[in-house]
Amino acid sequence: MAQLMVAGPVMLLLVLGVGPRTGWYRPATVLSGSMAPGIPTGAVVFDTPVALRDVRAGDVITYHIPIGDHHVVTHRVTAVLTPGDQPTVQTKGDANGAADPWQARLKNGPAWRVAFTVPRLGYVLAWLRHPMPHALTVILAPLLLGAIWLAHIWRPRGENS
Repeated sequence: MAQLMVAGPVMLLLVLGVGPRTGWYRPATVLSGSMAPGIPTGAVVFDTPVALRDVRAGDVITYHIPIGDHHVVTHRVTAVLTPGDQPTVQTKGDANGAADPWQARLKNGPAWRVAFTVPRLGYVLAWLRHPMPHALTVILAPLLLGAIWLAHIWRPRGENS
């Protein structure tokens, strides 16, 4: 049981905290319903890098919009208007009635194409950012794990683990 209590959080840390540093993928939380029902609000998409010249119509990509605050959005490419090493694309959310009101020029590194989605994981991650759950995971969880390990060390030899 203790091994399971350790393995779950360690895997989550590796997948969401350490793994993206490899450059093989990156997670992004979906904050709107523009891609529903395929990618619902609160899902986490895992994006993998693809060469800019390989972006095609139909791909679902995560990118910074070219207007306003340049926030990150995950939308489907409906057309590649200018192909090449810095393509210009038209995008649209699957649930939206019209295409996005901008054309995005993709540059500076790879494009990030959605590989798979984990529904509701974004809600869990948002909850963990609140003060109480954050304190529980950052302070209490290590103390609990330390107590479990100490109890295991100090257990008399004849007892099974």
